[in-house]
Amino acid sequence: MRRVLALGLLGLAAAGCAVGPSYKRPDTGTPVNWRPASAITDSLGPFYDSLATHRDTIALDPAAPAGEDTNAAMALQADTVPDLAWFDLLADPALRELVDSALFANRDIRIAVARIDEFRGLAGVAKSELFPQLFLNGEAGRVKNRLGTAVHYNYLQVTADLQWELDFWGRIRRSSEAAKSDLLASQEGQRVVILSLVGDVAIAYLHLRQLDLSLEVSRRTLAANLETLRLARRRFNEGLISELDVRRFESSVAGPAASVAQFEGQITQTENLLSLLVGRNPGSIVRGRALTEVLGTLTVPAQLPESLLERRPDVREAEAALHAATARIGAAKGAQLPVISVTGDYGTFATRTSDLGKAQSETYQIFGGVSIPLFTGGRLSSQVDVAEARAEQARYGYEQTVLVALREAEDALAGIRSSRNQVIAEQTQVDALRRALHLAELRYQAGASSYLDLLDAQRSLFVAELELADAQGQEATAAVTLYRALGGGWPVSPADSVAAP
Repeated sequence: MRRVLALGLLGLAAAGCAVGPSYKRPDTGTPVNWRPASAITDSLGPFYDSLATHRDTIALDPAAPAGEDTNAAMALQADTVPDLAWFDLLADPALRELVDSALFANRDIRIAVARIDEFRGLAGVAKSELFPQLFLNGEAGRVKNRLGTAVHYNYLQVTADLQWELDFWGRIRRSSEAAKSDLLASQEGQRVVILSLVGDVAIAYLHLRQLDLSLEVSRRTLAANLETLRLARRRFNEGLISELDVRRFESSVAGPAASVAQFEGQITQTENLLSLLVGRNPGSIVRGRALTEVLGTLTVPAQLPESLLERRPDVREAEAALHAATARIGAAKGAQLPVISVTGDYGTFATRTSDLGKAQSETYQIFGGVSIPLFTGGRLSSQVDVAEARAEQARYGYEQTVLVALREAEDALAGIRSSRNQVIAEQTQVDALRRALHLAELRYQAGASSYLDLLDAQRSLFVAELELADAQGQEATAAVTLYRALGGGWPVSPADSVAAP
């Protein structure tokens, strides 16, 4: 028996290669550098920079200074940004707490963790076939035979049974290789879920802060318009203006009032969405830093090398799936070859308990066998065709994932550029309209202009402030989108991308 085991081990050692193709990453033809910005973007860059650094208007509201550039610290640099940990990008303690809660309690994360446990077990099952399978068996009974001479006796038997398939062709090794790649794919799938979840939480939270800002603008405008209406009624009582003027001032109050009701409802709905993402019942959400403060500390790179897309978990997941599918081709081809196996048992057989384990009760048998598939009706060759077709699907899936990743990263880079310039332009417009409203109020009070000028100035500023809040929210969302498109940060190695909760 020892000789058979030694020969089996020698055969395994000699079998250095396995049937079927070995995995090699396909060439996707991805570009080395990012696509440069358009000529129009480059030509307008100095103009937007000048808007961000030069203000010729004055502050009219201490709560919202006109000369404050909320994006002054937001720099679009070259590839000089150091490695970023999770959401150091948006340094908001409330957001970080929400992310931590989501990673701990979100059900999708728990499902992903359970899937990893499943594939880890399947990998262990596949690997176990490489080793001899030993089973301890025991049997006891009584035999009685009346044919010829009557024989009857009790017997006890304890044996260790051996089953071992010698993996000369590498079928089992290919199966184990595929199972390990499935495990890796499930781990990357968990990172995909984490990345998506963190991005969803961040975007929902930033949208909530945008709604808070819009609600603040609406309430402030409503209060200002109510004060203007109060002054208009007083001037009407003094006979200085007509009732038509008063009615038009009353109508100017309705717009901000409707916006207040609209934003309050949207805030509640967004809080409920965040509660769902973090795995708890609907309720209020604790706020952190204001949206303008978050944008003030935002720093993102203007362009990044394409190699960072390899940190995207969905790309690595697709590649692991391709590796597994390639390995299964070898497993399918190995099933067409002879199966060489060793079976046997060793133990003790006796008619009395006291004789168990003694030399005279020793029993063993050892067999070497070979099973050659001669005719299976095309089943084995069809299994090879299936494996090759699935590998082809996985290859195209991997290539498509890479293309999608490139597109998302390009879109995110373009979005962060355009949203930054849009905020700068919107901020300039708001500053100018605040100054215009201040002048319209002075001229109206002095009787130098009509109420229509004042109403138009109020309405224009209100619309511009809401558009500015929307643009600031889009800029913050664009930063999260870029962060997510690049795999959740810029790690030094794939292991540094994101850890399991």
